[in-house]
Amino acid sequence: MNTGDTAWVLISAALVLLMTPGLAFFYGGMTRAKAVLNMMMMSFGAIGVVAVLWILFGYSAAFGTDLGWGLLGNPWEKLGLRGVLDTGDGAPLVGSVPEVVFVGFQATFAIITVALITGAIADRAKFGAWLTFAAIWVTVVYFPVAHWVFSFTEDANGKPTGGWIGQGLGAIDFAGGTAVHINAGAAALALALILGRRKGFGKDPSHRPHNLPFVMLGAGLLWFGWFGFNAGSALGANAVAGYAWINTLAAPAAAILGWLLVEKIRDGHATSLGAASGAVAGLVAVTPACSAITPLWALVLGLLAGMLCALAVGLKYRLGIDDSLDVVGVHLVGGLAGTLFIGLAADPNSPAGGRGLFHGGGLELLGKQAIAAGAVMLYSFLAAYAIGWIINKTMGFRISTAHEAAGIDVSIHAESAYDLGGRATGSFQPLSGKRPAAGQSGTDHLTPGRKSATQEATVDA
Repeated sequence: MNTGDTAWVLISAALVLLMTPGLAFFYGGMTRAKAVLNMMMMSFGAIGVVAVLWILFGYSAAFGTDLGWGLLGNPWEKLGLRGVLDTGDGAPLVGSVPEVVFVGFQATFAIITVALITGAIADRAKFGAWLTFAAIWVTVVYFPVAHWVFSFTEDANGKPTGGWIGQGLGAIDFAGGTAVHINAGAAALALALILGRRKGFGKDPSHRPHNLPFVMLGAGLLWFGWFGFNAGSALGANAVAGYAWINTLAAPAAAILGWLLVEKIRDGHATSLGAASGAVAGLVAVTPACSAITPLWALVLGLLAGMLCALAVGLKYRLGIDDSLDVVGVHLVGGLAGTLFIGLAADPNSPAGGRGLFHGGGLELLGKQAIAAGAVMLYSFLAAYAIGWIINKTMGFRISTAHEAAGIDVSIHAESAYDLGGRATGSFQPLSGKRPAAGQSGTDHLTPGRKSATQEATVDA
């Protein structure tokens, strides 16, 4: 065990966990004022559901002994983290860090992947239905795909026994372009189709970010945590981590400029929302490539990703797909761009060691990257669509039109994000159909003894 490496991975795990509350701010600021709490709750709900399942059987399914063909680890082998909790001299290691540390680090990846999906269903999804979807999807999709991409186990003779993408195919994905971003983006597209459009989609001016400082704060927290996401994936305090770190600075910086350039040419002005979105697009794109391309190529990738994602998010209006907070346009498109770019610009002298087309490697690596990206995208979309369809037909996935108009925060959670002078930002009507007692606002019941005979909750876009 190397104590320096262990310390870095523990810090990185904390940084990646911070990304999910950061995402809650990023997404929350992009919604209407009467939906911000629900948006943030879906991210925190993902933490609860995924962390529990990861400890019970998720880690084992992702990193247990392969059951065959690189498709799934044995979910019973390390059930409840059995066999990985020894802290003495015989503690099992992953590289130079204790396996229990690796368990925690990888748990945060599973959490943020599930949380990313929520941006596509803002304002209109039942919270219980979302938690049900999250539990099933992470089990059926994320755990197996994490095994495909991240499992590099070997048998006693050194024969590869890990996932079919990372070991069998030999595709490069350093920190999760396929397992995280393409995976989440494809699932987001499926749910956007299942739930349909919000009322007034593309027409209602209230469907705009209500708090841009939240958006920029969230983007900053995401970028901060992403250094743990990418550099932490080196699993050591070493030069590989430094290589990934500098690319994690370069690509999003260039992506900001790329996104703002598109905005300026297309719309006549550059926006704070564009700057924040551009940074995230660059982070998404460089995630699989941060150990495979040089910083100069990372700048190129970031610029392209910022421009491509800025153009992609506008397509939802032309296609009529209500991907509320641009999960498809940023994470699916950005993930595809970064994964495929490896096939073009992978440097044989980089830590990943691949040889892309621009370095004389021909189309072989590009083909591998395309197969990996396509397989994850197709599997995630089909599985998410099936899961979402079943939930929608059984327990129902979408809230009623009346509750959507009143505001999902007060109708689902009986809370309001803002209470300006005693006036809540939504009319309270819980799903039970009960209303507050006469003289009470929608949030009065939350504070014993607090009543207002003259003020009522108002609907606020």
